[in-house]
Amino acid sequence: MEPKTESINSIIGSPISQRGGSPAGRVRVAFFSDSLPERNGTGAYYHDLAAQLTAEVDALEIFQPSARGKHSRLSLPMPGDPMQRLVTPNLIRIRKGFKALKPQIIVAITPGPFGLLGLIIAKLTGTRFISAFHTDFEQLARIYFNPFSRTFANGYLRTANRILCKSSQAVLVNNSKLKDDVIALGAPGVEVMGTPLQPAFLQKPVTPPPARVNRICFAGRLAAEKNVDQIIQAARELPSLEFVIGGDGPLRKSLEESAKDLQNVRFTGWLSREQLIEILDTSSLLLLPSKLETFGSVALEAMARGRPALVSANAGIHDWPQLQGGLFTLEPEQDLTLAIRDLAERPEAIWQQKASICRAAAEELNRQTILQWAGILAKYANIGSHKET
Repeated sequence: MEPKTESINSIIGSPISQRGGSPAGRVRVAFFSDSLPERNGTGAYYHDLAAQLTAEVDALEIFQPSARGKHSRLSLPMPGDPMQRLVTPNLIRIRKGFKALKPQIIVAITPGPFGLLGLIIAKLTGTRFISAFHTDFEQLARIYFNPFSRTFANGYLRTANRILCKSSQAVLVNNSKLKDDVIALGAPGVEVMGTPLQPAFLQKPVTPPPARVNRICFAGRLAAEKNVDQIIQAARELPSLEFVIGGDGPLRKSLEESAKDLQNVRFTGWLSREQLIEILDTSSLLLLPSKLETFGSVALEAMARGRPALVSANAGIHDWPQLQGGLFTLEPEQDLTLAIRDLAERPEAIWQQKASICRAAAEELNRQTILQWAGILAKYANIGSHKET
């Protein structure tokens, strides 16, 4: 069971819901995830959530693969992330942890072995059960898998998602465009959730943005759905601007090869959160031109550092009206180079104004998200007896 560790609330003040007492103050919650912590967007979401939600609940634990664990022979690559694999859970470790936690509610985060195990345990113990639908893995499978593998993978994913959705009291999404999908899969109800921030993004004071746009950054997986090749092309056409590309992934070598003759492009490799903050603080603008982006957490992180983001219109972050003042929208078929050139020509006053708007909006969404999670857990938790596993 996770200890009551220091959270962002101890830095910016007292716990978020202290004034009236957290609605989830008596709730013990178990999350089941097939994602490694901070490995991808889903893993980072719950790692960041736990850092703050721990102060709002009685107890919390995330059951997920170990970053140092060995892969089972039965492991399969995740769609869109072949460097991470779906692995079989350690049942002995999970049973022991679950009995110690004694949760009133289980949240299944992913449709892999861990997520399905969470459902099985919920049924065996009579624990309340909700699930989350963060990533359309079927779309990723269309990008990454050949027709045979795609048919097999999508058949499994559709079946697993249908089982999880039908068995849930409610399904949580962080992109309203996913509501129809999960309802079609049998969800009895849908809750659209906000996205939390890792405390480090709010701890350090914001530095003013540069007087003009001179450095632009991208941070994320170097993968087909991120359209990083468009950033390389923009760098080629805008030699006076510096482009920093942070992250790792299956396309890293080919992207580095395509940019080897460009003096204004720098690849950093994988970034820790502290390194990402440094990159954001020394940049004017974040780019996220993805063809598929459920939310776009790195854009929210950029806003927390007082930096606006140019984000594809398909990203779920555009659903949140309070964030609009810190975002620029890259419309479908819009030329990225022309969009960057237009932004670079805007006066210094615009960037100074954006910095203030960005920070305040990100802080507010983070606060609302933690309160929302506390309310959701209190709403669906069953404070009662549980059978032993």
